[in-house]
Amino acid sequence: MAEMLTRPIGIIHTPYKSRNEIPIQASYSETTGEVEVFERYVPGLKDIEGFSHVILLYLFHKSPGPSLLVKPFLDSVPRGVFATRHPDRPNPIGLSTVRLLERRGNMLCVKGIDTLDGTPLVDIKPYVPAYDQVVDARIGWLEGKLRPK
Repeated sequence: MAEMLTRPIGIIHTPYKSRNEIPIQASYSETTGEVEVFERYVPGLKDIEGFSHVILLYLFHKSPGPSLLVKPFLDSVPRGVFATRHPDRPNPIGLSTVRLLERRGNMLCVKGIDTLDGTPLVDIKPYVPAYDQVVDARIGWLEGKLRPK
């Protein structure tokens, strides 16, 4: 299979300078940040203001490299990386669902950010509850480990 080429479409700006500062997930974050979309992709932002939330896809650009067994943030037992949201993945792709507060030209102001400052943005998708929410989902080894929001 051929290699894939992914080009950043922007940069995520946050107050987080190191991995140990980042909230465990976007849903546990109240932090605001800015998503800078490069000028050539700005036409793709048309109509985004009508959505309350967006899904950001990005690269874990500071990941030291992949590990197939990782110790997740909420456990001391090594787990398979594909059963976690750990950043040290074979393809270091992350995703966060954040609240869209406003758009200013090529900048999106968002709330609930959980990425490092300078994170390369790969894509933006609108969050649509009918497509993205699964009400009867099982959560495997995370059962009983999540703290209330």
